[in-house]
Amino acid sequence: MFNFHSPFLFFFRCGHCKKLAPEYEKAASILSSHDPSVVLAKIDCTEEANKEVASEHDIKGFPTLKIFRNGGKNVQEYKGPREADGIVEYLKKQSGPASAEIKTVEDASGIIDDKKIVIVGVFPKFSGEEFENFMAVADKLRADYEFAHTTDAKLVPRGESSVTGPLVRLLKPFDELFVDSKEFNVDALEKFIEESSVPVVTEFNKDPNNHPFVIKFFNSPNAKAMLFLNFTSEVADAFRAKYRDVAEKYKTEGLSFLLGDVEASQGAFQYFGLREDQVPLIVVQTNDGQKFLKANLEPEHIATWVKDYKEGNVSPYKKSEPIPEQNDEPVKVVVADTLQDFVFKSDKNILLEFYAPWCGHCKQLAPILDEIATSYESDSEIVIAKLDATANDLPSDTFDIKGYPTLYFKSASGKISQYEEDRTKEAIIAFIEKNRDKAEKQAEKQEESAGSKDEL
Repeated sequence: MFNFHSPFLFFFRCGHCKKLAPEYEKAASILSSHDPSVVLAKIDCTEEANKEVASEHDIKGFPTLKIFRNGGKNVQEYKGPREADGIVEYLKKQSGPASAEIKTVEDASGIIDDKKIVIVGVFPKFSGEEFENFMAVADKLRADYEFAHTTDAKLVPRGESSVTGPLVRLLKPFDELFVDSKEFNVDALEKFIEESSVPVVTEFNKDPNNHPFVIKFFNSPNAKAMLFLNFTSEVADAFRAKYRDVAEKYKTEGLSFLLGDVEASQGAFQYFGLREDQVPLIVVQTNDGQKFLKANLEPEHIATWVKDYKEGNVSPYKKSEPIPEQNDEPVKVVVADTLQDFVFKSDKNILLEFYAPWCGHCKQLAPILDEIATSYESDSEIVIAKLDATANDLPSDTFDIKGYPTLYFKSASGKISQYEEDRTKEAIIAFIEKNRDKAEKQAEKQEESAGSKDEL
């Protein structure tokens, strides 16, 4: 479908990615004159014609950025900065060789510093299976790491400098600072790099040098433990020590660990529905979206609570807006804490909108739903409702929310279906009338069910 011969960034977006758009366009203008040129493109995945492309490349959130190489044969996630200068710098590196040769001390100092991960291959010569495998891995992982190669280990800091290779040295700004490997099988080398480049505890604060490791933390397939506290508090050091001990114990058991400063973690607090008066607190999020929380904990609580979580003795935490004290508008308000009773256990036909407060399309739909709800006010079997999907946790096995607004209809008998037709008053009402269960029909079903039981 696409035939780009130079490296390029492909931008999957919805209509709400306004913050990134001007930075992306500025970067595109700068990179268009780069030699070799780097092509930046974008595609709106909310358009029907583009949904096949979004599905093909597993686009689940917006904005998503990907790097395409070799005419689309190699596709990688873009994990760099999201402001123009950062995008430009990141993609310039991506358009050059996958691994840079270190010939001098100046070369080494230009590539290696104490704030980033660098993987250096040391070889007696730049040929042979080991070197070819190293370069293959460098090409595959270049979007995530910086690679270099040399024939002189004396130019590589940290560790033994007399080796002649072949050897791979991973330099990092945390934990033991470097680790060596002599394994050159492609899969084994990739695994070594991925496992060695994860801090025992990822630190999240306002230091931009930590952000690549934070991104890596959230991209990990593991469940994620996040401890939030005030880094300037008197107890911060005690928490760090206890938390690291726990992280060391469980790091090979499918659980990754992050330590977040409250001041830098406001986005996470909003996402999880947390409050600062709960700090210090720990949250664990599993891959299926479940969350577990312990608020106002002490350093000595950490090990016990994580052990209880691992043994299945901690109940899930659910983010929910407060239950409204009054709910007398035509379109009823549903929150996570009322979803079960209001929707799943209800014997009414319910059209439920999942919306975001900032969504322009949702704002356009709002008066239409008000009109529909008003037209059904005399029909006690029909309810029109809405739920802020950004402020409430949802059962992902029932509702697949990939954009806003998303509409679902639950019939009185419990059948749930997604509404994907025109967002007009007439089309929505026609859908409701076609899919609703009427009271007399429900009564007939109940009588048939009771008769079947009597026969038994």
